[in-house]
Amino acid sequence: MAGRMVVGSAALADLVRPASAPDPAGSHRVLPVAPELTGLLPHRGLRRGSTVAVTVGQPRRSGGTSLVLALLAEASRAGSWCAVVGVPTFGAGAAAELGIALDRLALVPHPGPEWPTVVAALIDGVDVVVTAVPHTVSAPVADRLAARARQRGCVLVPYGRWTGADVTLQVVRGVWEGLGAGRGRLRRREVTVSARGRGAAARPKEITMWLPGDALTRVVPPAAPAVPAATVGPRPGGFTVVGSG
Repeated sequence: MAGRMVVGSAALADLVRPASAPDPAGSHRVLPVAPELTGLLPHRGLRRGSTVAVTVGQPRRSGGTSLVLALLAEASRAGSWCAVVGVPTFGAGAAAELGIALDRLALVPHPGPEWPTVVAALIDGVDVVVTAVPHTVSAPVADRLAARARQRGCVLVPYGRWTGADVTLQVVRGVWEGLGAGRGRLRRREVTVSARGRGAAARPKEITMWLPGDALTRVVPPAAPAVPAATVGPRPGGFTVVGSG
């Protein structure tokens, strides 16, 4: 199953109703994330009602999508509903490889001019809402969506520039491995992820980890024992910490 493609207001309403149904994971105030990411978040997970932005580095394809997938994986595996809005290139195959439950994943690739209405409706009934940030979004609209997420207990994950997020994550450095002297295949990417924010997240942090690549690449475990003794070994989900800042 490739995720629920949502087209039109009727389909959106049908999605929000079942997503709003009682969920064993719904009572938890902090949704889980991969252990490698806990050190970047002040509550060691995705706190309901918070806004966790993932900014897009330069070049644009710099690991941001992989970071979004990493944020969703554990919460989805634990039973949470997730939605991705305005990212037509989002890879359902890559999401499934990381353990994201496609039967609890809603995809709205082209929300159009009704973007604020679509995001607001999903906030009402979905645990985690990832949304690409339109260039035209105004500060008042962004503030209203963040306030709605706080009220509804949804985790809002803007993908792009977003002022006022509780935490902002960004891949600041990345190195691909796998290519030799003009030959080979991209196999894995070592990235450094930074976190900054406000309140409990005011102190900047960084970690270095392996992130999955694009949908056509696959993470492989690093060769042992060429990692520090404190390193967390490879996990079935595909993430491996290789150091910390």
